[in-house]
Amino acid sequence: MIKGSCLCGEVKYEYGAEISELAVCHCGQCKKAQGTPFATNAPIDLAKMKWLSGEENFKSYSSSENKRRVFCANCGSPLFSQRTDMPETIRLRVGTITEGKIPEPSYQIYCESVSSWFVLDKNRPRYMQNKAVQRTPADSDSTLS
Repeated sequence: MIKGSCLCGEVKYEYGAEISELAVCHCGQCKKAQGTPFATNAPIDLAKMKWLSGEENFKSYSSSENKRRVFCANCGSPLFSQRTDMPETIRLRVGTITEGKIPEPSYQIYCESVSSWFVLDKNRPRYMQNKAVQRTPADSDSTLS
């Protein structure tokens, strides 16, 4: 069981399964939305997510044509993103997890946008863009070092 909340504690949730996939995203939108050099997102099944409190505090922003980013309207904590073409999946922001096992990252995406000072983990698959779009790891690209 995974449990989590936003910074102010108004939004609380339980996820009724284990997290099996963890992505590190270096895209410009994630950097701006999180205020960090990358985001750590877990694609999870929305049907297994239970919002215990705070759904009335959800505020969303459509950062692109098919993606909304949801955050707490009270404290601003990023909670998840959701694509309109994959509504059954949300990408949970793992920084909100307070209880339960968070796995090591499975892969990194949008590596062409990595911050120049950040060292990529060469032991994990790396993709130039979204893993769903490009299935070939970019490990052979020496510009990603």
